[in-house]
Amino acid sequence: MKLNFANERVLAVLAHPDDAELLCAGALARARADGAAIGLAVLCNGAGGQPHKPIRNLVAVRRREVAAAARLLAADLFCLNIPDGTLADDHPTRLRLTEVLRRFRPSLVLAHAPADYHPDHRAAGALAEAASWFCASRGQRTKTTPLAAAPALWWMDTVNMSGFAPEFYVDISKFLALKERMLACHRSQVARGQDSSFAPLAELMRLQARARGAQAGVAAAEAFGAHHAFKRERAW
Repeated sequence: MKLNFANERVLAVLAHPDDAELLCAGALARARADGAAIGLAVLCNGAGGQPHKPIRNLVAVRRREVAAAARLLAADLFCLNIPDGTLADDHPTRLRLTEVLRRFRPSLVLAHAPADYHPDHRAAGALAEAASWFCASRGQRTKTTPLAAAPALWWMDTVNMSGFAPEFYVDISKFLALKERMLACHRSQVARGQDSSFAPLAELMRLQARARGAQAGVAAAEAFGAHHAFKRERAW
């Protein structure tokens, strides 16, 4: 299967500021190179991601970091600023994310997989599934008009590939270096790699990209699965 993202609008709905770099930044970069408009919707503010030596004003620091990464990707950035660990699939948050989708007007949404290890990731995935449906519903009122049709939804791989069975892969071999530069923007989190309770992010990202690439017969890849539901399937 050869994907071409020309004329698409691709929005990644992410729990935390550095999740795109681990799971979907390569696909977004490839979509951008094909001519697509791309966006990042980051739901949590990253306040729970303190390194061993605490950082003052971490929320502001992480906001600057994700903005710098988004600029490298040439992506629109939307931040909901919800504290880490409190994210839930409730109606007020659905409406906030629905408004983001209506403003960006995606044709494709990327979201965390339902069986992801992190509670914030699972909540973000549930919110993305609901909001990407209701953004086309006139019965859900926000400031911006509804989309003509609900966008397609792809589930992203999980961190460390745990419990995720890929349906297809996106070749990101040409964009691995960009993923590395984007991840380097998240200095507050990259520095946590020396903490025994946290993973070395750069190494984890490279290993996963190359492992998925080996499965797909390319140098580096990202894995996805489609959301199979009535009125949500798309031909590519």
